[in-house]
Amino acid sequence: MKPAAFIYHRAHDVADAVGLLGELSAAGEEPKLIAGGQSLIPMMNFRLARPTALVDLGPLRRDPAMSSIRRDDSGLRIGAMVTHREVEISGRILGPEFDVISRAMRWVGHLPIRSRGTVAGSVVHGDATAEWCLLSLLLDAVIVTDGPNGQREIPAAEMFHGFYATAVEPDEVVTEVRFTRPAPRAALTEFARRHGDFAIVDVAVALDADPATRAGDEAPLAGGRVILGGVAPAPVRVPEAEAVLAGGIPGPELFTACGEAAAAAIDPPDDAAGTGSYRRRLTRTLVAQALHQAWEKGVTR
Repeated sequence: MKPAAFIYHRAHDVADAVGLLGELSAAGEEPKLIAGGQSLIPMMNFRLARPTALVDLGPLRRDPAMSSIRRDDSGLRIGAMVTHREVEISGRILGPEFDVISRAMRWVGHLPIRSRGTVAGSVVHGDATAEWCLLSLLLDAVIVTDGPNGQREIPAAEMFHGFYATAVEPDEVVTEVRFTRPAPRAALTEFARRHGDFAIVDVAVALDADPATRAGDEAPLAGGRVILGGVAPAPVRVPEAEAVLAGGIPGPELFTACGEAAAAAIDPPDDAAGTGSYRRRLTRTLVAQALHQAWEKGVTR
């Protein structure tokens, strides 16, 4: 199929994009922003999305703040127009504290998709299995937007509301995603029918341990974080599983128990990709697997 008819505009900067969204909405149009188009265009082709106007953000790539990856005292800052591929090859900038992000990029579609799709586009799209959405919850991301009422900062915990629904308003433009929680022991893994397909279930985890602790040491964990995708209308944090990690001794027994707790805490849907029971089994296995990867990945081996 092909998309329904639409009018096309190019924004020259963030202020222009915000202005165009307001003008088009006031004129009775239903505008959408487009950056890489890797999520929006397929939905338009299947008529799942029918915007009457597109505002192209392509020229905003010339703005260094919109197209850069940088570290500062607040953590890791990724401009809205940065692509998945640019993050994938920026492990040196991310450092060990945030390299779970660059390592997770191999799960994002295929190379052509990673070369076009943008970080902010994925976060705003709000797919329950999108790797960027899980990473945002894992690393306490803050989504920075600009709109007619000025700049706004949205904590990831308040970002994802349901099926493709986020806290970003229709007249706002995301300018940056800021990751504030370093996680030197973290991992993301998932299961899909084929590489590049949407995940049936994906898991992101982080372990809170003394950086000097070596794999094999029997020092208790201070805690951890467990995020699941594909088990609810939006990605979810699982406190029941995190409670198992707090004070536990890292190892197969603890990681298996955490996977069991995560599976018991969810009520996933049945759909064409798999039953709820199947998703619970995947959750149990993937959580334990991701925790093992995170522990072995520690800064000090």
